[in-house]
Amino acid sequence: MCDSDSFDDMVVYRLRRELMSRRGFGSLSLGAGLASLLPVGCKSADSAPGAVSAPAVAATTESEVSITTPDGACDAYFVHPTSGAAPAVLVWPDIFGLRPAFRQMGKRLAESGYGVLVVNPFYRTQKAPTSSPHADFNDPATRDALMALMHSLTPETEITDAKALTAWLDRQPSIDKSRKMGTTGYCMGGPLVFRTAATNPERIGAAATFHGGQLVTDRPDSPHLLVPKMKAHFLVAIAANDDAKEPNAKETLKAAFAQASLPANVEVFEGTMHGWCPPDSHAYNEDAAERAWSELLALFKGALG
Repeated sequence: MCDSDSFDDMVVYRLRRELMSRRGFGSLSLGAGLASLLPVGCKSADSAPGAVSAPAVAATTESEVSITTPDGACDAYFVHPTSGAAPAVLVWPDIFGLRPAFRQMGKRLAESGYGVLVVNPFYRTQKAPTSSPHADFNDPATRDALMALMHSLTPETEITDAKALTAWLDRQPSIDKSRKMGTTGYCMGGPLVFRTAATNPERIGAAATFHGGQLVTDRPDSPHLLVPKMKAHFLVAIAANDDAKEPNAKETLKAAFAQASLPANVEVFEGTMHGWCPPDSHAYNEDAAERAWSELLALFKGALG
């Protein structure tokens, strides 16, 4: 889901966390959240003896870019290993848009060996940032503004952007075009992942959604109906509270992938709330987010190399 009900759940969860525990969940700072985005396996210098050493982390080059599309100029963050050419990954943020947390997530992925483009999906309306650093879901004006941004996108604009952005990635010298491309999306980015994979089936080899919204609807343009057009390996990570509201959605997705003979892991992450992956989210769940990240890397390694 990605609607007012999801926002209400996130507000309740935020308030509950603010009343909780000695672990300090109630006041997770942006700095603390971003620190958790170090590559999986990284240890500090004072790690316990015998701790597993960190995997190699690629040096990266990053830049803010502007990409021409049929509808204007899309501002985005591009980061890739400094040397060599890498498989491309297109990242669709959640409703809060392109911001520091997603830049850090993109950089972490690049450090694992991928050329990553994190886009501002709302570029037709305004450049990033498109939300304040501490957006308050309880504020009606903030909620209305976020929902207006989300509803400014249509299946047609999503397809237009998918074509333009994947084509831009393939023109970059730092991208290995001999290897398949990946795409990920969070919250409202979930349907954009599906449309990207369906629009570019020969290029998109791996796709992942995290607490994706409205992947299964009763409309004729429902994202799940696009599965027969895809060739990507999929990971669909579902928030537990989303599953509770739409318990049949996961079975519909599983059936669609099975009928299309596409490898897919459709999984409910128990104990999670909608929005649990980005570290600046009020619903952030570090343990579940790290497990989701590990599954994402495994998907990319298997499907993209």
